[in-house]
Amino acid sequence: MLLPHVRIVLVGTSHPGNIGAAARAMKNMGLTSLHLADPQAPFPSPEASARASGADDVLERASVHRGLGEALAGCGYALGLSARLRSLPWPVVEPREAAVRALQKAQAAPVALVFGREKSGLSNDELARCQALVHIPANPDYSSLNLAMAVQIMTYELRLASRESLPESTAREDFPPATLEDMEHFYNHLESAMVGAGFLNPDNPRHLMRRLRRLYNRAQPDQNELSILRGILSALAPDAWPPRGRESGGPAR
Repeated sequence: MLLPHVRIVLVGTSHPGNIGAAARAMKNMGLTSLHLADPQAPFPSPEASARASGADDVLERASVHRGLGEALAGCGYALGLSARLRSLPWPVVEPREAAVRALQKAQAAPVALVFGREKSGLSNDELARCQALVHIPANPDYSSLNLAMAVQIMTYELRLASRESLPESTAREDFPPATLEDMEHFYNHLESAMVGAGFLNPDNPRHLMRRLRRLYNRAQPDQNELSILRGILSALAPDAWPPRGRESGGPAR
């Protein structure tokens, strides 16, 4: 059963009741791994427990994190939910395809579905940590979904997909996929090397770095391939790592 290997990540949730309602949606469909990144209200919360309507065990096991990076620790793949399509084209999938993809990836490493804030959703920097954007094709004249509704749709699709025969993961056991943490270290290393070479303007790195993230998201390197890339960067720019003024685990901009 792959559903336990899919985590639901809620970023910056402002209303505790939405956390409880999301937990209820998860338990309805057999998911148990809830991660909260920077919740805006104290947690645990009586309001969250009331809205969970019996899914208290999901809330009790929920993990609270400082920042999305910490919430994604250990994951090999992440899908970001967004009602807004972005100016820089990002791989977009609809919920049914996203669910199949998530469960296939979960054969190799934990997968995260990332949901943003009730009012503003995910920032571009947060979305950049995800390999694809999931867009729920709602009524274009009224496309805003309540957070728990979006969680319910995705968990329902995951449950449906879990009942079907999935293609085997193509990941080789001797070379497991690079984790999202590994990729963040690589992006930081790459950015630092490009700045040091004069190729990247350190005051305005975002657009190029997002394009490079999109490139490597398509490639989905395994840990051995990523080690080769890091070795090349170290040989070409030996002073580029760790970046000055930034912790080695910090996000690339």
